[in-house]
Amino acid sequence: MKIIILGAGQVGGTLAENLASEANDITVVDSNAERLRELQDRLDISTIEGIASYPGTLDRAGAEDADMLIAVTNSDEVNMIACQLAHTIYNTPTKIARVRSHDYIKQSKKIFCKSAIPVDVIISPEQLVTKNVKRLIERPGALQVLDFAEGRAQLVAVKAFHGGPLVGNQISYLKQHMPNVDTRVAAIFRQDHPIIPQGDTVIEADDEVFFIAATEDILAVMSELRRLDNPYKRILIAGGGNIGMRLAASIEDEFQVKIIERYMDRCNMLSSNLNSTIVLHGNASDRDLLLEENIEDTDVFCALTNDDEANIMASMLAKKMGARKVMTLINNPAYVDLVQGGVIDIAISPQQTTIGALLTHVRKGDIAAAHSLRRGAAEVLEVVAHGDQRSSKVVGKALRDIDLPQGTTIGAIVRNEKVLIAHDHVVVENDDHLILFLVDKKFITEVEKLFQVGLAFF
Repeated sequence: MKIIILGAGQVGGTLAENLASEANDITVVDSNAERLRELQDRLDISTIEGIASYPGTLDRAGAEDADMLIAVTNSDEVNMIACQLAHTIYNTPTKIARVRSHDYIKQSKKIFCKSAIPVDVIISPEQLVTKNVKRLIERPGALQVLDFAEGRAQLVAVKAFHGGPLVGNQISYLKQHMPNVDTRVAAIFRQDHPIIPQGDTVIEADDEVFFIAATEDILAVMSELRRLDNPYKRILIAGGGNIGMRLAASIEDEFQVKIIERYMDRCNMLSSNLNSTIVLHGNASDRDLLLEENIEDTDVFCALTNDDEANIMASMLAKKMGARKVMTLINNPAYVDLVQGGVIDIAISPQQTTIGALLTHVRKGDIAAAHSLRRGAAEVLEVVAHGDQRSSKVVGKALRDIDLPQGTTIGAIVRNEKVLIAHDHVVVENDDHLILFLVDKKFITEVEKLFQVGLAFF
């Protein structure tokens, strides 16, 4: 597939790295020559220096025969204009744009259509990060929570703790201990190394365990792997920017929410737009302010400003002063591995969240969802199976008979409204949604081929 990526920042660079390793023809466009050289030195890609929204730049990038254009520059307007030009001049089949402004998102149905600005897919990082943090708040103790099949199933990552009923036992023990709840352990990461789980695999303390289940069964399964955390009640958000405001608005009906914002005019705006959220004027790293707001009684401290260093320092201070859990927004990928799992409980990477949303539309085949896990090392896909026994390599087969690529496991099948956990005897049907976990992304092409439909189906 020939793909043009506009913007060589964190998202554009990470996306190029993901796609270049999968035999795609990638061209990255940016006005920063130094950044382009850095990418070209380590990736097998083409680069074009220039303004992404100029027709001449798109022409030099080969837009005339591109299959897809992904506009992820720092400017919403540049991204939108580039998609417009790609449609008008080159009739590019698929156009994806990152759009940050809430004003544009609010009117997206009117703005982003063929009669206005022809963008096929809108990616809003703020919206994606907000949903991510909200799910983590709703699942106390989870390191990652992903929705599939419109929320019918969830994949959850937790750290197995001493004292959990399953720790020290084989995975097969889970079914004996919970006969009325069906689940599957999709993968285990032990000291950063992946383990493909078998029935006799023993779960150890500190394992990072990914499991999948029907959404209503998630809390029951979590309680087997760790002492179940009490539900959160009090949430303190550092930073009243787009993400902080969106998060407060989405959870203020269920939780006691406070926001600390350093700029008074922003505080006034937050107060007028939020209902029950308490807005505080000040600095989230102000020890006296945190004491005054009873930080020791706070269930979750979310640092969501645009400044990585400020987020990290405020989170470390809040944790030291007694906050039960801290979640920290970190844009620099190099910082994520340094801080997560220490004082900071969960490091949230907007880049990885955004990459997952982009991969959904880049992957070949009918992909309903794609998520990048563990900073891009692993991936989980929701793939829709099509065809029949003659035209498909999976439809009509029991799961035990499907020749899966190395390191790939099927966690669950969603069939209409029902979640079927992936047991060997389950037979795949046309239109089933299969949730697959890949611990090694180099086999992604083999997975895509596995789900291709033969001509006999048509």
